Amino acid sequence: QVQLVESGGGLVQAGGSLRLSCAASGLPFSIHAMGWFRQAPGKEREFVAAISRSGGTTSYADSVKGRFTISRDNALNTVYLHMNTLKPDDTANYYCAAPNRVGDWPIRIWDYWGQGTQVTVSS
Repeated sequence: QVQLVESGGGLVQAGGSLRLSCAASGLPFSIHAMGWFRQAPGKEREFVAAISRSGGTTSYADSVKGRFTISRDNALNTVYLHMNTLKPDDTANYYCAAPNRVGDWPIRIWDYWGQGTQVTVSS
C-alpha cells in the first residue's frame, strides 16, 4: 500500500521560509516522479512543482517560480519543497503526490496522494 506522509507545515510571516517533506513508502521511490500540489480554501487543487525520478528535471507553476525549489533524496524515499519569500497567497494545504506510471514526463495523472500539511502565511 502506497503511503505519502507530508510534514513541515506551519504558520510563518510573509517573507519567511518553510521546508516541506514527504516520506514515501509502498512504492519503488527512485523510479517514480514526485510532485507537490496545494489547495486553498474555496479553490481547486493546483499544481505547484514536480521532479523527475532522478531529480534532474523539475517543473514549477508560474506563481512559485524563483521562490520554491523541489528536491528529492532517493536514499531516504523523501521529496522536499523548499519555500522562500512566502506570501499570504501561498496559504494552503500542501499535498505530496506520485503517479502510478513510471517514465512519463510531464506527469498527466497523479494516482497517489498524501493527507496534506497546512501552510499559513500571515501578512
